[in-house]
Amino acid sequence: MAKRERVMRMSVEQPLWRALTAYRVLTMCYAIGLFVSAYDKFARPQVAIAYLAVLFVWTLATLPKVAGAASCTKPFLAADLTVALTGILLTPVADSHDRIVGGGPTLPSIWTAGAVLAYAIKGGWRWAAFASTLVGIANVVQRQALSQDTLHNVLLVWVASIAIGYVVEVARASERTLARALEIEAATRERERLARDIHDGVLQVLAMVQRRGSALGGDAAELGRMAGEQEVALRTLVSGGLPASRISEDAAQGAVVRAVDEPDESDEDGPCDLRALLAPYATAKVTFSEPGAPVPLAPAAAKELAAAVGAALDNVHRHAGEDARAWILVEDEPDAVIVTVRDDGPGIPEGRLAQAEGEGRLGVALSIRGRLRDIGGTADLISIPGQGTEVELKVPKDSGAR
Repeated sequence: MAKRERVMRMSVEQPLWRALTAYRVLTMCYAIGLFVSAYDKFARPQVAIAYLAVLFVWTLATLPKVAGAASCTKPFLAADLTVALTGILLTPVADSHDRIVGGGPTLPSIWTAGAVLAYAIKGGWRWAAFASTLVGIANVVQRQALSQDTLHNVLLVWVASIAIGYVVEVARASERTLARALEIEAATRERERLARDIHDGVLQVLAMVQRRGSALGGDAAELGRMAGEQEVALRTLVSGGLPASRISEDAAQGAVVRAVDEPDESDEDGPCDLRALLAPYATAKVTFSEPGAPVPLAPAAAKELAAAVGAALDNVHRHAGEDARAWILVEDEPDAVIVTVRDDGPGIPEGRLAQAEGEGRLGVALSIRGRLRDIGGTADLISIPGQGTEVELKVPKDSGAR
């Protein structure tokens, strides 16, 4: 059984969470070690012991919280920063004034940076700036002065946390882009595999039914015509490709992509792909040629242009006969979109269009030229008796319904 490849898990962010987990444990041990080494110098060591006991329990109990973005919630971040700020502000109560003025460490010491880094990894540089600013204010308050050492430490934490937060945001954007590219690559390979299978089987059978039916005539001819239409529709579907899978529910591993309800292109303010509106016109007797890339156009303009193409094809069927063939060509120019509709019918005699307008038959005048005029486009019709008719529809890319 053929298997379809799909991106299930990828992450450039997860190593940062693992590093943060290790950092919190090591810095907690470091803070306890600093206290033990300077125990005799503390004015109220019992206050430091109580706080460090809380810090020890809190650090170990919350290790699962810093294991990934999903578990690191906003309430946890607020509580974690509160623990850090409380330790900073308790330092003057536990330590002597001389040690504080002399640049002694706070009770949590560099463990505080771990709380700030959690903000940076979770929410980016803006969250990091918020948390590091609060830590900086708390350090100034506990020292009761803005010394050179205090300013240096505050700026170091502030700049480092913002830089890490910015790097995380860039990494996430790159990760999303890479995940989408891999999904498209996998879907493209699946499309190519399906195209080979369909071409070797279904399309060949439909083409044979069309040829045999046309040769036999009668009811078989109608069956052949239907087979030809289905062949064109299936070939268009295969060439259009399969949408890449967007499912990836592992929030802890990054590149989280979920299936969501997307509004129709007609409900959006942004441009839509003209090819999707013109593709349904392709049949066994109407060949549709399109660029390999999307042809963006304002939704209102795209609808009017597609309607004009439909009107041109109606004229082909009405005046050139049911057996006439038609060709639709889409050209994506830098400043405009050009759609050409050509047929192999008998053509239009000179002066016939003017006569039709005089008789009140305004199919070309209103259904085609009128639509294009309303959206700032033009419609040129060239017809040579015995050689068919060609309608060129040109719409500026900045046009819309007026």
